[in-house]
Amino acid sequence: MWADSHCHLQYEGITEDALAAAGAAGVERVICVGTDASQSEKAIEVARAHPGTVWATVGLHPHDAVNGVQGIVDLLGAPEIVGIGECGLDYHYDHSPREIQREAFAAQVNLATEHDLALVIHTREAWDDTFAILRAEGVPARTVFHCFTGGPTEARLCLDLGTSLSFSGIITFKTAGDVRAAAALAPLDRILVETDAPYLTPVPHRGTPNGPAYVALVGAAVAAAKGAPVEEIAAATWANTAALFALPAAR
Repeated sequence: MWADSHCHLQYEGITEDALAAAGAAGVERVICVGTDASQSEKAIEVARAHPGTVWATVGLHPHDAVNGVQGIVDLLGAPEIVGIGECGLDYHYDHSPREIQREAFAAQVNLATEHDLALVIHTREAWDDTFAILRAEGVPARTVFHCFTGGPTEARLCLDLGTSLSFSGIITFKTAGDVRAAAALAPLDRILVETDAPYLTPVPHRGTPNGPAYVALVGAAVAAAKGAPVEEIAAATWANTAALFALPAAR
């Protein structure tokens, strides 16, 4: 059994096909992640249509931080919601001013704590400020760095804060040696796997649409990095996803 801890089924417009393919590949749980008020609402709708298989998060991506967090606050309370995010800082594109990004991120850190929800972090070229905000606001009890793209140094800093690391298809890329080194050092109970579909299709399917069905390829790459059996990674990441998002332990 596999769990895709982070994807965007609501972006794809092919939810039923993607979930059917996922089920055939042994992917039995999917977290559908919001990035603004509209996409978060759509994620809830997907989860509502697939109880026991899909759950939703609501979040304001740093690209959209200028829109403010009230739109996602208004969605809180739906039983399908298991997390806040993805949220964080993205200094690569700077689609929102950095100060506004920091304010929106801090607000969502506090929402996760206040509502006892998982926090799903996106950070790109902004490690120092990401860590500074987490230390200032307090790290929610269940926090994950999604699509982890750092190396061993960043991994240790994340782990020292008590957070988990989620690995995406990037771990299968030739150039991702630092990401594989981070996976190798991370404890089994702090690792998740994801597709970030429809983005970041893993090798050997680069150039084709991504979907939750491919999360097993990510898991196999994590297993190779750790020198562990694939079955061990599947079991650990299933349990870790359940714990992070407060899902039932059994299917």
